[in-house]
Amino acid sequence: MKDIRGRWPNGARAAVMISVDHDADLAILSGSPATADRGKTLSVGRYGTDRGIDRLLGLFTELAVPTTWFMPGRNAERHPEAVRRIAAAGHELACHGDRHEDFQDLTLDEQTRAARDGADRLRQATGSNVRGFRTPAGEWKPGLGSRLTGFGIDWSSSSPGDDLPYLHPGTHSVVEIPVQYELEDHQYFFFNLEPPFPTGQSRIASYAHVLGNWTQEFTAYHRFGLCYVLRLHPEVTGTPGRIGLVRELITHIQGHPDVWLATGSQIADRWRAQHPANDPGHPADLFARLTADREGAA
Repeated sequence: MKDIRGRWPNGARAAVMISVDHDADLAILSGSPATADRGKTLSVGRYGTDRGIDRLLGLFTELAVPTTWFMPGRNAERHPEAVRRIAAAGHELACHGDRHEDFQDLTLDEQTRAARDGADRLRQATGSNVRGFRTPAGEWKPGLGSRLTGFGIDWSSSSPGDDLPYLHPGTHSVVEIPVQYELEDHQYFFFNLEPPFPTGQSRIASYAHVLGNWTQEFTAYHRFGLCYVLRLHPEVTGTPGRIGLVRELITHIQGHPDVWLATGSQIADRWRAQHPANDPGHPADLFARLTADREGAA
Protein backbone atom coordinates (compact mmCIF):
# COMPACT_ATOMS: atom_id res chain seq x y z
CA MET A 1 0.00 0.00 0.00
CA LYS A 2 1.31 3.46 -0.92
CA ASP A 3 2.61 5.51 2.02
CA ILE A 4 -0.08 8.09 2.76
CA ARG A 5 1.51 9.76 5.76
CA GLY A 6 1.37 13.53 5.45
CA ARG A 7 -1.20 13.47 2.64
CA TRP A 8 -3.82 15.17 4.81
CA PRO A 9 -3.39 17.66 7.70
CA ASN A 10 -2.73 16.71 11.34
CA GLY A 11 -2.09 13.06 10.58
CA ALA A 12 -5.55 12.47 9.12
CA ARG A 13 -5.88 9.27 7.14
CA ALA A 14 -8.67 10.42 4.83
CA ALA A 15 -10.33 13.63 3.68
CA VAL A 16 -14.10 14.09 3.55
CA MET A 17 -15.95 16.82 1.68
CA ILE A 18 -19.69 17.16 2.32
CA SER A 19 -21.17 19.01 -0.66
CA VAL A 20 -24.69 20.18 -1.45
CA ASP A 21 -26.13 21.17 -4.83
CA HIS A 22 -28.94 23.70 -4.46
CA ASP A 23 -30.63 23.45 -7.86
CA ALA A 24 -34.23 24.27 -6.80
CA ASP A 25 -36.32 23.76 -9.95
CA LEU A 26 -33.61 24.79 -12.43
CA ALA A 27 -32.33 21.22 -12.88
CA ILE A 28 -35.84 20.04 -13.80
CA LEU A 29 -36.37 22.93 -16.22
CA SER A 30 -32.99 22.36 -17.84
CA GLY A 31 -33.57 18.63 -18.25
CA SER A 32 -37.16 19.00 -19.44
CA PRO A 33 -38.14 22.54 -20.56
CA ALA A 34 -41.70 21.36 -21.20
CA THR A 35 -42.24 21.28 -17.43
CA ALA A 36 -42.26 25.10 -17.23
CA ASP A 37 -46.05 25.15 -16.72
CA ARG A 38 -46.25 22.02 -14.52
CA GLY A 39 -46.49 23.24 -10.95
CA LYS A 40 -46.56 19.81 -9.34
CA THR A 41 -43.41 18.70 -11.12
CA LEU A 42 -41.56 21.93 -10.35
CA SER A 43 -42.55 21.68 -6.69
CA VAL A 44 -40.27 18.64 -6.41
CA GLY A 45 -37.29 20.94 -6.91
CA ARG A 46 -38.68 23.87 -4.96
CA TYR A 47 -39.14 21.69 -1.90
CA GLY A 48 -35.41 21.91 -1.34
CA THR A 49 -35.53 25.68 -0.96
CA ASP A 50 -38.70 25.69 1.13
CA ARG A 51 -37.82 22.85 3.50
CA GLY A 52 -34.62 20.95 2.70
CA ILE A 53 -32.06 23.74 3.08
CA ASP A 54 -32.98 24.49 6.67
CA ARG A 55 -32.97 20.80 7.66
CA LEU A 56 -29.49 20.34 6.23
CA LEU A 57 -28.19 23.58 7.72
CA GLY A 58 -29.58 22.63 11.11
CA LEU A 59 -27.88 19.23 10.98
CA PHE A 60 -24.55 20.68 9.84
CA THR A 61 -24.65 23.25 12.64
CA GLU A 62 -25.52 20.62 15.22
CA LEU A 63 -22.65 18.36 14.12
CA ALA A 64 -20.24 21.26 13.44
CA VAL A 65 -19.56 20.13 9.89
CA PRO A 66 -18.03 22.48 7.27
CA THR A 67 -19.67 22.05 3.87
CA THR A 68 -19.55 23.43 0.34
CA TRP A 69 -22.76 24.40 -1.46
CA PHE A 70 -22.86 24.53 -5.27
CA MET A 71 -25.50 26.90 -6.64
CA PRO A 72 -26.48 28.11 -10.12
CA GLY A 73 -26.06 31.87 -10.29
CA ARG A 74 -29.73 32.45 -11.13
CA ASN A 75 -30.73 30.85 -7.83
CA ALA A 76 -28.73 33.49 -5.99
CA GLU A 77 -31.11 36.03 -7.53
CA ARG A 78 -34.27 33.95 -7.22
CA HIS A 79 -33.62 32.81 -3.64
CA PRO A 80 -31.41 35.46 -1.99
CA GLU A 81 -32.58 34.53 1.50
CA ALA A 82 -31.37 30.96 0.99
CA VAL A 83 -27.95 32.24 -0.07
CA ARG A 84 -27.75 34.46 2.99
CA ARG A 85 -28.72 31.60 5.32
CA ILE A 86 -26.07 29.32 3.86
CA ALA A 87 -23.37 31.98 4.03
CA ALA A 88 -24.39 33.12 7.53
CA ALA A 89 -23.99 29.55 8.77
CA GLY A 90 -20.34 29.68 7.67
CA HIS A 91 -20.51 27.35 4.68
CA GLU A 92 -18.69 27.80 1.40
CA LEU A 93 -20.58 28.72 -1.78
CA ALA A 94 -19.39 27.55 -5.19
CA CYS A 95 -20.59 27.97 -8.78
CA HIS A 96 -22.91 25.45 -10.44
CA GLY A 97 -23.34 27.22 -13.76
CA ASP A 98 -25.83 30.04 -14.26
CA ARG A 99 -29.15 28.37 -15.16
CA HIS A 100 -28.08 24.76 -14.48
CA GLU A 101 -27.25 24.42 -18.16
CA ASP A 102 -26.55 21.10 -19.86
CA PHE A 103 -22.93 21.68 -20.83
CA GLN A 104 -23.15 18.87 -23.39
CA ASP A 105 -25.10 21.21 -25.67
CA LEU A 106 -22.84 24.27 -25.25
CA THR A 107 -19.75 25.50 -27.07
CA LEU A 108 -16.60 26.31 -25.12
CA ASP A 109 -17.48 30.01 -25.21
CA GLU A 110 -21.00 29.30 -23.97
CA GLN A 111 -19.69 27.10 -21.16
CA THR A 112 -17.28 29.83 -20.15
CA ARG A 113 -20.04 32.42 -20.12
CA ALA A 114 -22.33 30.21 -18.02
CA ALA A 115 -19.61 29.62 -15.42
CA ARG A 116 -18.52 33.26 -15.37
CA ASP A 117 -22.07 34.64 -15.10
CA GLY A 118 -22.96 32.15 -12.38
CA ALA A 119 -19.87 33.02 -10.35
CA ASP A 120 -20.53 36.75 -10.78
CA ARG A 121 -24.10 36.45 -9.49
CA LEU A 122 -22.92 34.52 -6.44
CA ARG A 123 -20.26 37.13 -5.71
CA GLN A 124 -22.83 39.91 -5.98
CA ALA A 125 -25.19 38.06 -3.65
CA THR A 126 -22.59 37.26 -0.98
CA GLY A 127 -19.90 39.91 -1.39
CA SER A 128 -17.32 37.13 -1.35
CA ASN A 129 -15.12 35.51 -3.98
CA VAL A 130 -16.24 32.21 -5.46
CA ARG A 131 -13.41 29.73 -5.98
CA GLY A 132 -15.15 26.43 -6.71
CA PHE A 133 -17.12 25.06 -9.67
CA ARG A 134 -19.21 21.99 -10.44
CA THR A 135 -20.58 21.23 -13.90
CA PRO A 136 -24.39 21.44 -13.74
CA ALA A 137 -24.88 18.63 -16.28
CA GLY A 138 -23.02 17.17 -19.23
CA GLU A 139 -19.36 17.27 -20.24
CA TRP A 140 -17.12 20.31 -20.22
CA LYS A 141 -15.04 21.13 -23.25
CA PRO A 142 -11.22 20.87 -23.28
CA GLY A 143 -9.81 24.26 -22.40
CA LEU A 144 -12.53 25.29 -19.95
CA GLY A 145 -10.23 24.68 -16.96
CA SER A 146 -7.76 27.34 -18.04
CA ARG A 147 -10.59 29.79 -18.71
CA LEU A 148 -12.03 29.34 -15.23
CA THR A 149 -8.91 30.87 -13.71
CA GLY A 150 -9.68 34.13 -15.51
CA PHE A 151 -12.55 34.85 -13.12
CA GLY A 152 -11.19 33.38 -9.91
CA ILE A 153 -12.18 29.70 -10.11
CA ASP A 154 -9.24 27.54 -8.99
CA TRP A 155 -10.86 24.18 -8.26
CA SER A 156 -13.65 21.96 -9.54
CA SER A 157 -15.61 18.95 -8.31
CA SER A 158 -17.15 17.69 -11.52
CA SER A 159 -15.45 14.52 -12.70
CA PRO A 160 -15.56 10.92 -11.43
CA GLY A 161 -12.14 10.18 -12.91
CA ASP A 162 -10.13 9.44 -9.74
CA ASP A 163 -10.26 8.81 -5.98
CA LEU A 164 -7.85 11.66 -5.17
CA PRO A 165 -7.61 15.27 -6.35
CA TYR A 166 -5.47 16.13 -9.36
CA LEU A 167 -4.50 19.16 -11.44
CA HIS A 168 -6.39 19.91 -14.63
CA PRO A 169 -3.99 19.58 -17.57
CA GLY A 170 -2.91 22.88 -19.05
CA THR A 171 -3.75 24.91 -15.96
CA HIS A 172 -1.09 24.00 -13.35
CA SER A 173 -3.43 25.45 -10.73
CA VAL A 174 -7.05 24.22 -11.13
CA VAL A 175 -7.56 21.26 -8.80
CA GLU A 176 -10.20 18.65 -9.57
CA ILE A 177 -11.80 17.03 -6.51
CA PRO A 178 -13.50 13.95 -8.00
CA VAL A 179 -17.08 13.04 -7.15
CA GLN A 180 -18.48 9.53 -7.62
CA TYR A 181 -22.01 8.60 -8.65
CA GLU A 182 -22.44 6.09 -5.82
CA LEU A 183 -21.81 8.89 -3.31
CA GLU A 184 -24.69 11.04 -4.55
CA ASP A 185 -28.31 11.01 -3.41
CA HIS A 186 -29.85 11.75 -6.83
CA GLN A 187 -29.28 8.32 -8.30
CA TYR A 188 -31.04 6.62 -5.41
CA PHE A 189 -33.91 8.92 -4.55
CA PHE A 190 -34.76 11.61 -7.09
CA PHE A 191 -38.03 10.69 -8.77
CA ASN A 192 -40.87 12.32 -10.66
CA LEU A 193 -43.74 10.23 -11.96
CA GLU A 194 -45.20 12.28 -14.80
CA PRO A 195 -43.26 13.15 -16.88
CA PRO A 196 -40.74 10.49 -15.79
CA PHE A 197 -37.59 12.13 -14.50
CA PRO A 198 -34.91 10.84 -14.53
CA THR A 199 -35.95 8.75 -17.53
CA GLY A 200 -36.12 5.05 -16.74
CA GLN A 201 -36.00 5.31 -12.95
CA SER A 202 -38.81 3.12 -11.74
CA ARG A 203 -38.42 3.02 -7.96
CA ILE A 204 -36.98 4.75 -4.91
CA ALA A 205 -34.09 2.88 -3.30
CA SER A 206 -34.13 1.36 0.16
CA TYR A 207 -32.86 3.85 2.72
CA ALA A 208 -30.95 1.16 4.60
CA HIS A 209 -29.24 -0.02 1.42
CA VAL A 210 -28.20 3.51 0.49
CA LEU A 211 -26.72 4.14 3.92
CA GLY A 212 -24.92 0.81 3.62
CA ASN A 213 -23.44 1.83 0.26
CA TRP A 214 -22.23 5.19 1.58
CA THR A 215 -20.78 3.64 4.72
CA GLN A 216 -19.02 0.84 2.87
CA GLU A 217 -17.47 3.34 0.48
CA PHE A 218 -16.25 5.43 3.40
CA THR A 219 -14.62 2.37 4.96
CA ALA A 220 -12.64 1.81 1.76
CA TYR A 221 -11.72 5.47 1.30
CA HIS A 222 -10.53 5.61 4.89
CA ARG A 223 -8.48 2.45 4.50
CA PHE A 224 -6.65 3.72 1.43
CA GLY A 225 -6.29 7.37 2.50
CA LEU A 226 -8.50 8.83 -0.22
CA CYS A 227 -10.79 11.85 -0.64
CA TYR A 228 -14.45 11.00 0.02
CA VAL A 229 -16.93 13.46 -1.54
CA LEU A 230 -20.61 13.19 -0.62
CA ARG A 231 -23.01 15.01 -2.98
CA LEU A 232 -26.42 15.92 -1.57
CA HIS A 233 -29.46 17.89 -2.75
CA PRO A 234 -31.84 19.68 -0.33
CA GLU A 235 -34.90 18.45 -2.22
CA VAL A 236 -33.66 14.86 -2.07
CA THR A 237 -32.09 14.29 1.35
CA GLY A 238 -33.55 17.29 3.14
CA THR A 239 -36.76 15.35 3.87
CA PRO A 240 -37.93 14.33 7.38
CA GLY A 241 -36.78 10.73 6.93
CA ARG A 242 -33.72 10.99 4.69
CA ILE A 243 -32.07 13.65 6.81
CA GLY A 244 -31.60 10.81 9.29
CA LEU A 245 -29.45 8.96 6.75
CA VAL A 246 -27.17 11.98 6.46
CA ARG A 247 -26.99 12.22 10.25
CA GLU A 248 -26.07 8.55 10.64
CA LEU A 249 -23.40 8.76 7.95
CA ILE A 250 -21.74 11.92 9.30
CA THR A 251 -21.86 10.60 12.85
CA HIS A 252 -20.19 7.40 11.64
CA ILE A 253 -17.49 9.42 9.87
CA GLN A 254 -16.92 11.62 12.90
CA GLY A 255 -16.44 8.49 14.98
CA HIS A 256 -13.06 8.14 13.25
CA PRO A 257 -10.60 10.58 14.86
CA ASP A 258 -8.23 10.48 11.87
CA VAL A 259 -10.57 12.05 9.30
CA TRP A 260 -10.28 15.59 7.95
CA LEU A 261 -13.71 17.12 7.25
CA ALA A 262 -13.05 20.10 5.00
CA THR A 263 -14.49 22.44 2.37
CA GLY A 264 -13.60 22.18 -1.28
CA SER A 265 -11.27 25.17 -1.12
CA GLN A 266 -9.43 23.74 1.88
CA ILE A 267 -8.88 20.42 0.10
CA ALA A 268 -7.81 22.15 -3.13
CA ASP A 269 -5.31 24.37 -1.30
CA ARG A 270 -3.81 21.40 0.51
CA TRP A 271 -3.46 19.36 -2.67
CA ARG A 272 -2.04 22.23 -4.74
CA ALA A 273 0.56 23.01 -2.08
CA GLN A 274 1.79 19.42 -2.07
CA HIS A 275 1.45 18.59 -5.77
CA PRO A 276 2.88 21.11 -8.26
CA ALA A 277 2.17 18.53 -10.97
CA ASN A 278 0.26 15.29 -11.42
CA ASP A 279 2.05 11.99 -10.93
CA PRO A 280 3.71 10.80 -14.16
CA GLY A 281 1.24 9.00 -16.39
CA HIS A 282 -1.86 10.38 -14.68
CA PRO A 283 -4.96 9.52 -16.77
CA ALA A 284 -6.01 13.18 -17.01
CA ASP A 285 -2.69 14.12 -18.63
CA LEU A 286 -2.79 11.12 -20.96
CA PHE A 287 -6.32 11.99 -22.08
CA ALA A 288 -5.34 15.64 -22.64
CA ARG A 289 -2.43 14.58 -24.86
CA LEU A 290 -4.68 12.18 -26.78
CA THR A 291 -7.24 14.95 -27.35
CA ALA A 292 -4.55 17.35 -28.49
CA ASP A 293 -3.17 14.77 -30.92
CA ARG A 294 -6.62 14.18 -32.39
CA GLU A 295 -7.24 17.90 -32.84
CA GLY A 296 -3.82 18.28 -34.43
CA ALA A 297 -4.49 15.44 -36.84
CA ALA A 298 -7.82 16.98 -37.81
